[in-house]
Parts: sequence; C-alpha cells; structure tokens
Amino acid sequence: MKLRLLLALLSVCECDSSRVKGHTGQDVTLPCKYDRKYHAALSACWQRGEIPFNKCSNQLISTDGLRVLTRASSRYELLGRLEDGDVSLTIMNLTEGDAGRYGCRVEIPGWFNDEKHHFDLSVATAPQTPTWTAPNSETPTEPTAASEGHMTSAESLLTSPSTMTSSSEGEDGGQLMVVVVCVLLGLVSLLAIVGLLVRRLKLLHTV
Repeated sequence: MKLRLLLALLSVCECDSSRVKGHTGQDVTLPCKYDRKYHAALSACWQRGEIPFNKCSNQLISTDGLRVLTRASSRYELLGRLEDGDVSLTIMNLTEGDAGRYGCRVEIPGWFNDEKHHFDLSVATAPQTPTWTAPNSETPTEPTAASEGHMTSAESLLTSPSTMTSSSEGEDGGQLMVVVVCVLLGLVSLLAIVGLLVRRLKLLHTV
C-alpha cells in the first residue's frame, strides 16, 4: 500500500501542467522538448488524459527520437526537429472535440526519470473575419417604360413604310409637275414660232 502511494506521488510530482488555447479550423502546437546535450535520441509519446505510471495510454503519436513510429490520425504531427529533442505535438484543423487534457512523455533511462508534461487545451470558435466588398460602380440607368414608349413611337414613325412611301410619293409628284410645266412652256413657245413663220409666209405671197 505504501509503495503504491509513493509511486502515485512520484508520478504526480514528475509532471507539470500548462493551459493552451486554440481556435476551430486552425492549428495549435503543444510544446515538449528534452535536452540533447545530456541525452541521446529518446523515445517519446503523446496521449489524451493523465499520463499513467508507465508508457502512454490512449496514445496519439509516438517517436523513437529520430522518426515517427505510430500515429492515430493524420491530424497529429511532430513538426519540430526530432534530432534536436523537439517532440512538440501539432494538432491540425482543430475541432471543439479536441479540447481536453494532453500528455507528453519522454522516456529517459533509469528509474522514475521520465519527463511528463500535461497541457489543458481549450478550443474556441474562430472569429469571423469581415469580408470587404468593393462599392458598386455606377451603372447606366435603364430607360423607363414611358421613355421606352416614346422612343419606340418615334422610331416607328421614322421607320414606318407608310411615312416613307408618302414622302417619296410627294417628291415624285413635285418632280412630275416640273416636267409637265416645262413641256407645256416648250409647246407654247413652239406654237408661237410656228405662228410667226406662217404670218411671214403669207406676207411674202401677198407681195
């Protein structure tokens, strides 16, 4: 009984806890590092919830210090330099279900030497960014029904066949009158000349 209590106290004292806040749809990184000056490449693992006395339960991702060994989801990444002892966990595309406690365990050789770090992650809804829209440019006003009617009637008057025919007929009639008058004047002049010639012929016969 005493041994179990001692082990429980040791497991509690070996870990710390930090609060991290993220937003839905974004990425968040939970930092976890060990000093490579005093250690070779060390195995590490991440889990959800309290870190047990040994290893990781409910494991999310693990590494041997050089490469990733296991991964529960592609949303979990170790993007730090593993060769430098950076085993920080990056959770991609956060959801509200990701909120909760996370634990990082670095396995250091020896009794009760493992480093344990806890993080309490809270996830808030990402703020809505206002979308800027350009002001509407001035557009030509559409003609109203009255103006459309006016334009249509004017166009119809200008382009209607009856109007064009009447105007052309008037022009043709005027030209015909001019021709008739000229012909008549020519005939009167011709008759006058003929009359003069007849009179002169009579006068010559009488002489």
